Amino acid sequence: MNNFDRRKFLKILGAAAAVSTLSKGISAATTAPRVVVVGGGFGGATVAKYLRMWGDNVQVTLVEPNPTHYSCILSNLVVTGALGMSSISLKYDTLRNLYGVTLLPGKAIAIDGTGNKLTVSTSTGNVVLPYDHLVLSPGIEFVPPPAGYWNPKLTPHAWQAGNQTTLLKNQLAAMGNYHKFVMTVPKSPYRCPPGPYERACVVADYLKRKNRIGAKVIVLDANDKIQAEPEAFTHAFNVTHAGYIEYYPNATVQSVNSTTRSIVTTVKTVNNAKVLNYIPNQKAGVVTAGLPLNPTGFVPVNPLTYGISTYPNIHVIGDSCAVPSSDGKAVPKSGHMASAEAKVCADAIVRSLLGEAPDENIATNSACYSPITNKTASWLSASFIYGNIYDAAGNVKGKGMHRVDLGEAASDQIDSDSYEDMFKWAESLFSDAFG
Repeated sequence: MNNFDRRKFLKILGAAAAVSTLSKGISAATTAPRVVVVGGGFGGATVAKYLRMWGDNVQVTLVEPNPTHYSCILSNLVVTGALGMSSISLKYDTLRNLYGVTLLPGKAIAIDGTGNKLTVSTSTGNVVLPYDHLVLSPGIEFVPPPAGYWNPKLTPHAWQAGNQTTLLKNQLAAMGNYHKFVMTVPKSPYRCPPGPYERACVVADYLKRKNRIGAKVIVLDANDKIQAEPEAFTHAFNVTHAGYIEYYPNATVQSVNSTTRSIVTTVKTVNNAKVLNYIPNQKAGVVTAGLPLNPTGFVPVNPLTYGISTYPNIHVIGDSCAVPSSDGKAVPKSGHMASAEAKVCADAIVRSLLGEAPDENIATNSACYSPITNKTASWLSASFIYGNIYDAAGNVKGKGMHRVDLGEAASDQIDSDSYEDMFKWAESLFSDAFG
């Protein structure tokens, strides 16, 4: 892809408002630069692909233990049986065969930031990978409940798609009359802000369509209010799924018992639920241990490069990073946002390898659709630009990503057109990262 096309593509996908023409190609370098990417989700797959598209002879190694990525996007529809697992199964074949990304099946276990080396555990032993740049996109790690016994094989989270998705699907299918589906919403920030409320809706819709008399979805939200699309989800809870959903805010989890499928929170206790879908609080992936963390457990980054303060050639994108933003306008953790961050990061790495400064004229966006029933969906879109960020009083507190646009479906915009658009959006995102 030439520089003009790259510039155009970044703009279209909201990854950058403008990208200046690079002055020269990297292919003239004596030694091919080495970039190692950890994590094969939307962030990692996208950054690996675009580094190869834009970086001429840049050598890209993608470290990922699993041969297939199971997308959390659309996974709630797998839980209800509306889609099969094949609909969210994404392979790395195109990255390897078309773009020349080297795939290393293994788990990153140690970072030597001073020596620019990454240790990877593989089936045949540890491998040490030297790098010029390291991109970490490991997703989330769960914070265990403060007390009790939590076994995700008994009370699944299904917040990392795959086997967990199938387990929750089977448990839902076993629900009968008057059974309770109890789920938690983690304390923000967490992966996919609308996701838990979307799951509550599609599960309630499933129970209604299956005529499960007296069955309930009990939503225990650790936050003080619905975290995304409040109008759409409030209407869905109170009108569309009236009688099937009970919503409790400020429900901080105090203990979990997976054996009895019981949970104690600050506002409600539920014992012997038929299904306990415990979604724990979240933090940065374990490979980031030893890197700087903010109070919520994520890695602060410079959004011009997604580099970190201690090691500028180590970059963190996607769910594990914390992007400086204006108060009340946080950058969400989502697959779409990870894809946008990946393109900015890839561009910044290419510029760095050419001895150029990062582009400051950047933007990112996040969009998603949330199924409300088996025929309707809502939508959400947010755009961010680099520049001044502000505190709650409107005073400038530094530089970062400032939200300039937020669009959410009103209650009367939850419709079948959005449901159809949801699949087009997902397919476009899948193709951009893995196709």
